[in-house]
Amino acid sequence: MLNFINQLPKAELHLHIEGTFEPELMFAIAKRNNIEIKYNSIEEIREAYNFNCLQDFLDIYYAGAAVLIHEQDFYDLTWSYLEKCAEQNVRHTEIMFDPQTHTKRGVSFETIINGISRACKNAELKLNVSSLLIMSYLRHLSEEEAFETLQESLPYKHLIKAVGLDSSEKGNPPSKFKNVFEASVKEGYIPVAHAGEEGPA
Repeated sequence: MLNFINQLPKAELHLHIEGTFEPELMFAIAKRNNIEIKYNSIEEIREAYNFNCLQDFLDIYYAGAAVLIHEQDFYDLTWSYLEKCAEQNVRHTEIMFDPQTHTKRGVSFETIINGISRACKNAELKLNVSSLLIMSYLRHLSEEEAFETLQESLPYKHLIKAVGLDSSEKGNPPSKFKNVFEASVKEGYIPVAHAGEEGPA
């Protein structure tokens, strides 16, 4: 049955790229960038992925994101995921990414988008996997900060199809971002729903 499912052509329509970090790759990039992480082994990272709630997932999510610094890091993360897509006959994927998670650490928007988009272009050519990118605003940050991210994205909007929301939902309803979504639509981005504990974004 699993072999039959793997052979079927598929599309993945909701995927957070930072959440796809394989333990082995997380360890390798952390070592390459001389970054200490709170997990002492690949096995500990793998165990952390057995989460029971959104916050547990976010803890491992942000721990992995913290090792991403250079364009090649974002490329390697995205390429690793896209190789898995090819193995499982996923022919198209819609990838969400969180620029604010990285720009808040001093990583430039250019570094993030160039690494991710280069992997996507190569996957279409070499793996026959098409993709589009969805830029996410972080719910736990302010709408003003989301507006800053929107402005940073404009030189690269030919690489980005849509905008959405993610991160901590409690106390951060979609209505908090009404104005920035309206501005994003005016710039040509498609708004996408992100269903969660408090309903669609």
